[in-house]
Amino acid sequence: MRFKNLLQCVEFLEKQGELIRIKEMVDPDLEMAEIHKRVFNAKGPAILFENVKATPFPALSNLFGTYERALKIFEPELTRVKSLVSLKSDPASFIKSPVKGFKALPSLINALPLKVKQGPVLQNRGKISDLPMIRCWPEDGGAFILLPQVFSCDPDDSGIMKSNLGMYRIQISGGEYIKNREIGIHYQLHRGIGNHHAKALKRGEPLKVSIFVGGPPAHTLAAVMPLPEGMPELSFAGALAGKRFRYCKRGGHVISADADFCITGRIVQGKTKKEGPFGDHLGYYSLEHDFPYLEVESLFYRKDAIWPFTVVGRPPQEDSVFGKLIHEITRPAVSVTIPGVTAIHAVDAAGVHPLLLAKARERYVPYGEKKPRELLTHASAILGSGQLSLAKYLLVAAHDDKPELDISNEMEFFVHFFERIDFSTDLHFHTCTTMDTLDYSSKGLNQGSKLVMVAAGEKKRELLKEKSGEIVINGHFSHVSLAGPGMLVIKGPLFIDYKKAVKEMELLARSFAGQKIMEHIPLVVVVDDSLYASSDFSTFLWTTFSRSNPSHDIYGAESFTKFKHWGCSSPLIIDARVKTFHAPPLISDKNVVKRVEKLGLRKGPLFGII
Repeated sequence: MRFKNLLQCVEFLEKQGELIRIKEMVDPDLEMAEIHKRVFNAKGPAILFENVKATPFPALSNLFGTYERALKIFEPELTRVKSLVSLKSDPASFIKSPVKGFKALPSLINALPLKVKQGPVLQNRGKISDLPMIRCWPEDGGAFILLPQVFSCDPDDSGIMKSNLGMYRIQISGGEYIKNREIGIHYQLHRGIGNHHAKALKRGEPLKVSIFVGGPPAHTLAAVMPLPEGMPELSFAGALAGKRFRYCKRGGHVISADADFCITGRIVQGKTKKEGPFGDHLGYYSLEHDFPYLEVESLFYRKDAIWPFTVVGRPPQEDSVFGKLIHEITRPAVSVTIPGVTAIHAVDAAGVHPLLLAKARERYVPYGEKKPRELLTHASAILGSGQLSLAKYLLVAAHDDKPELDISNEMEFFVHFFERIDFSTDLHFHTCTTMDTLDYSSKGLNQGSKLVMVAAGEKKRELLKEKSGEIVINGHFSHVSLAGPGMLVIKGPLFIDYKKAVKEMELLARSFAGQKIMEHIPLVVVVDDSLYASSDFSTFLWTTFSRSNPSHDIYGAESFTKFKHWGCSSPLIIDARVKTFHAPPLISDKNVVKRVEKLGLRKGPLFGII
């Protein structure tokens, strides 16, 4: 749908029976987030909080809480944008399929941002403390803006088509920040604003930043899109909204004319303050670290302003729907932007960046025994491409071994992959490398390792499908479970340090020697609670890949190092126990949970929903 503003979207969803209003006063400190979590988990409607404590503004959450609701919001423009992305990736497709090209034309027209003199967002001015101070998790260091659209221009080229619009964490209370004058800005690696900040530092200038909140829903999605090179987010926002992105300028800052709120400020040279902690989308707290901050200049808001927010945590959450939309939009571009790669799937259940699955062509030697050769070339291309470079585990399967393999079906992919991998040759480590800022599986911030695993050719083994009493393990380990075919989960002793862990894993590996049953178990994962980790496949993926650092936590039966190549025989062992330096997992406040549960009782506003 074409929405001029967020209020229009709210009215549309209410008519569709996709929105509820909560008129009772709610507390932005933990309570609103807990309500959101409960409604999202129940696949419930969007929520308009009409009476938020200590602020004049209503707040909106769970707007994109189901994929079906997101399609209602974005269609039919979403289909046109898919055609535009496909056309951008392969211009020749216009000649091959003129119909597809003509479908993309309206989006192409709307992709050009429109400069205006005024906008509704400029109707009022306020201060940061007027805003809803939403805190989502008990250990969060303050309130955060949870759906920000952070805008910056290239200091070397301030043209609007060279701008960046991203969704970066914004802390608006707590910590060392001066109330109403300073707010934290946390951007992770490989983000466009980082390039702009680096250029500003080189020029000895502050970086001017604008933070938009609300506006047409398409603007929010645009801020999280990993777009093809040369397509600015403002263009995508206009194309998806079905309406050109309108902007104006005040005090040298770009203002989104149709946003509900706009904060302007500047990142000053060389200054940092502690930001965080914050309950993040991997399901753990990202801890307190030094980050730049914004010196606030102005806060603008429209007269009917609504404050949108979301809650992130262990997947699935509302941002999982964003991920699905992104996959749908960018799928046509994959094989063009990374030739030979036929599909890529960032696994939401594992926290997105910890686990990336891919299919690619294996054509280097089209005769004789098929081995992973070109797959390694494709793996390097994937890890050299934008935000895909943040992947920690990358598993690449040969496309032609099973062309119909559904890469989004993680269980199916894992079974296919582990039936074929050769652990003596097909493991390739990247050590002492840069990692996602939010990944705490290593001791150092932004530091860690990667593992590329590739598999091609005929099946090498049949996988164990039912738990067997034949499996014998070392006495330090217990509670054997199967998470899936050939995927064994074992409870290990409490992790003390890596010196002790190496000895424990070597003992476990030796205990597998000579056991015929282990020929059918290519993967063993050691955890603190094997019943929990194997309770469902999503939990298995989250536990395994968010809690392990490949260079430190990978072991194997009969492991060896030959000319700096590490390999092993089956099984591969991953130590996914909680380590002493890991960030704590996210747990809701019990008292807040009890308060929210009462809202679901008869005559409560959430009765019949949660």
